[in-house]
Amino acid sequence: MSRPTGACPHAWRHQQQPLRGRMWAASPAFRRQLVLLRSLLPSPPAPSSVAGFPPSCPSCSSFLRVRTNHAMAASAGTVYEADAEAVVRRITPPLDRARHKGQAGKIAVIGGCREYTGAPYFAAISALKVGADLSHVFCTKDAATVIKSYSPELIVHPILEESYSVRDDERASVSSKILTEVGKWMERFDCIVVGPGLGRDSFLLDCVSNIMRHARQANIPTVVDGDGLFLVTNNLSLVEGNPLAILTPNVYEYKRLVQKVLNCDVDEETASEQLITLCQKIGDVTIMQKGKADVISDGKTVTQVSTFGSPRRCGGQGDILSGSVAVFASWARHFVLTNEQPTEKRVNPMTLGCIAGSLLLRKAASHAFEKNKRSTVTSDIIEFLGKSLEDICPAEH
Repeated sequence: MSRPTGACPHAWRHQQQPLRGRMWAASPAFRRQLVLLRSLLPSPPAPSSVAGFPPSCPSCSSFLRVRTNHAMAASAGTVYEADAEAVVRRITPPLDRARHKGQAGKIAVIGGCREYTGAPYFAAISALKVGADLSHVFCTKDAATVIKSYSPELIVHPILEESYSVRDDERASVSSKILTEVGKWMERFDCIVVGPGLGRDSFLLDCVSNIMRHARQANIPTVVDGDGLFLVTNNLSLVEGNPLAILTPNVYEYKRLVQKVLNCDVDEETASEQLITLCQKIGDVTIMQKGKADVISDGKTVTQVSTFGSPRRCGGQGDILSGSVAVFASWARHFVLTNEQPTEKRVNPMTLGCIAGSLLLRKAASHAFEKNKRSTVTSDIIEFLGKSLEDICPAEH
């Protein structure tokens, strides 16, 4: 079929819509190939708006549907509603017998102290359940044995130290030793998660600051959550100008970040503009504002995932999200770096990772709540990560 000229450069594709019936009559493998080919078609250029660059017609965008954002005031404009399932299918690597251990992702969680051992476990085990091959936890010695007892699947490093265990005259040498030990592993990782169960001990935070700087120098994507956001809010230089940094604040963490960076309060009337401004002020980072809808921006576009998850708000869901986002961000980055399509190289892999992680958590939470209702806890949600991914992207295809 020849491509007609017109206002929409994808008009030829729309003319093929009647062929869909024949496509779905084909084999599952063939259908999947055609869906992936269609999703790889570039979106047309369009004028800028508050929400980014809206498609010239509804069918032109592979991943984004323009929708009024009901989670924000009407005056905030329009944001993109992500076609999140298409994102998941597109960036999830196929299972291949020729692959070796580690090729599906190596993730590290930096966190876990005497008080908090559950959060780093939830983040690390979620990374494995999503599909990473290896998941490490770098934590304090007090936390290591506890985290190891949760699962033999995790590789736990009792490397970090808190102030109470280090004399003042030893701090410099101990900090240097910790960085050296973590640095031996750093270049092996496809993404790190900083913050789950980290705590706010001053010496520990100083050590983690050095680890974040090292990860940045090594070009390792970094997801920042929990107490990692407390650290970053008080030391913005750790993520300023880093396009491989993802911040995942909840409503309270986001409020503190806005007050610190923009010197004002959160404004629901101009929420999308404010989110874009926040990303731009920090510089190149991707922020996923968690809430009823997860709202994501890299300073250029605003995207949301509003798929309903669960009314149960048990603690630990943010840790599942950070581990899941880490895996998807690493997969998306590999997808973008290895894709020969020029238009695909302009896609922000950190945004894709956030979209995919958000959807998977919401799907898993929905399944868990359907089964457990009010008694749903974080472990129940983790149990359904595999099923949720399989529903979207079957392993055999």
